[in-house]
Amino acid sequence: MSDRTELSPSTSNVHRFAPDWIILSIACVAQFMVVLDVSIVNVALPSMSHDLHFSQSSAQWVVNAYVLTFAGFLLLGGRCADIFGRRRVYLLGLLIFTVASIGAGFAHTETQMVSIRALQGLGGAILSPATLTIIVTTFHGPRLPKAIGAWSAVAGAGGAVGGLLGGILTGWASWRWVFFINVPFGILAAVAASMYLREMRNRDAEVKLDVTGAVLVTGSLASLIYGVVNTTTPGHGWTSTGTLEWFIGGAIGLLAFLFWEGNVASHPLVPFRIFKSRALSTANIIMFLVGGTFFAMWYFLTFYFQYILHYDPVKTGFAFLPMAVAIIVGAQLSSRILTKTGVRPLLIVGSTFATLGFLWISLIKVDSSYFGAILVPAFVCAFAMGLLFAPLATAATAGVDRADAGLASGVLNTARQVGGSLALAVLGTVAADRTVALITTSSSAAAHVAGYQSAFHISAVISLIALAVSFLVPSTTGRAVKP
Repeated sequence: MSDRTELSPSTSNVHRFAPDWIILSIACVAQFMVVLDVSIVNVALPSMSHDLHFSQSSAQWVVNAYVLTFAGFLLLGGRCADIFGRRRVYLLGLLIFTVASIGAGFAHTETQMVSIRALQGLGGAILSPATLTIIVTTFHGPRLPKAIGAWSAVAGAGGAVGGLLGGILTGWASWRWVFFINVPFGILAAVAASMYLREMRNRDAEVKLDVTGAVLVTGSLASLIYGVVNTTTPGHGWTSTGTLEWFIGGAIGLLAFLFWEGNVASHPLVPFRIFKSRALSTANIIMFLVGGTFFAMWYFLTFYFQYILHYDPVKTGFAFLPMAVAIIVGAQLSSRILTKTGVRPLLIVGSTFATLGFLWISLIKVDSSYFGAILVPAFVCAFAMGLLFAPLATAATAGVDRADAGLASGVLNTARQVGGSLALAVLGTVAADRTVALITTSSSAAAHVAGYQSAFHISAVISLIALAVSFLVPSTTGRAVKP
C-alpha cells in the first residue's frame, strides 16, 4: 500500500453549493486578517506604549509576542489542517484569533497585552495554514495558480495595508481599534465557512500531534530572537554573558528539536521527507531571506516617516498605500503568467527587483522627500514582493502530496515569519549600533537615518543571496503541461 494519501470530503455534513469566489473569499479574508496583524500595530505603537506604560525596549514585544507564537506553532497548525479537517481547523483558528483580538483591544496592562498577543499568534498559526489548504484542495488545473495568486495578493497586501489602517484607526479613533477591526471580519468569515465550506481531511492520518516538537521549536526561536533583541539593551552586547546564554539555549533547543523529530517522535511535526523536494526546500530558503527583508522594511519606513519626516499616524498610513497597490499588481501579474513562465523566472525577476529597490531606498537622507526618494523605490520593493508570493507558494506545494498541503504551507509560512523576526531583530540591532556610533558627531536625525541606510544595505545583500538561490529552483516547477 502506498504511503501517499489524499484529502477526502466528509459526508457527515451537507453544505449548500458554493461558487469558487465564495470559497476563495473564505480563505482570503482569514489570511488577510492574520497577515494584517503583523504590521497594523507598528504605527499604533507610540500611542499604545503611552497608554499601557511600555518602555521603549519592551514595546517591541507587542509585535514579537504575536510573531513568535505565530511562527512557532504554524507547523502544528498545518498538521492540524491535514488531520482534523480544513473546515474544523479553520473555524477553531478563527475563533481563537477573533476572541484574542477583542482581548487585546481591551488590554489595560503591559502583561495583558503581551500575553493576549501571544494567544492571537497561536490563533493565527492554526488559521493561516488552513486557508492555503482550502485553496489547494478546492482548485485544480489552471484555476489553482489564479487562486493562489489571489490568496498571495491578499496576504501581501495585508502587510502593507496594515500600515494604512493602523494609521487611520489610531489617528481618527484609538489604537484599540487596530484589534477591534478583526471582529466583524471574523464573524463574517465564520458564518460563511459554516454555511458553505465542505469538510475535507486526510482520512488515513492518525489523530496524534507532535506537541513536544512545537514547544521545542517555539522556545528555541524565542530564545534566539530574544538574544538578538537583547543586544540593544545597554551592557548586553553580542558577546555579553547574558546574550550568549540566550543564544546557547536557543541552539541547544533547536538541536533537541532536530533530534526529537528525526529519532523520537512517532508522528513528527516536520517529516524531513518533504524536504526531498528541491522546489519546496529552495522556496523556503528564498521565503526566509526575502520575507525577512520585507518585514523589516515596513518597520524602518514607519519610523522614518514619523521621526524624520514628522508625519502623523494618518499621513504615515496613507504613505503606505502605494506599496499595497504595488503588491497586488505584482501578485496578480505573476499569477497570470506563472503557468507560462514557470516559477524560476519569476523568482529571478522578483529577487532582482528587490535587490535594486533596497539599494535605491538606502540613498535616503535627512532632507529627502517622500515623492523624491521614497515612493518609487518602495513601490519597486513592494512590487517585487507581490511577484514572489505566488511562485513561492506554488513551488512549496507542487512537490508534495496533496495530503501534506497543510504541512507544506505551514513550513513556508514559518520560514516567512521566522525570517521576519530574525531580520527585524538583526537589522534593528545593526541600525541601532550605527545610530549610537554617530550620535555624538551628528544630529539625532542624521544618526538615525544612517542606521536605516545600513539596514537597507544589508537587506539588498540578503535579496541578492535570494537571487542566487532562485537559480536552484527546478525550471519546470509551476509551468503548464502541454496536452
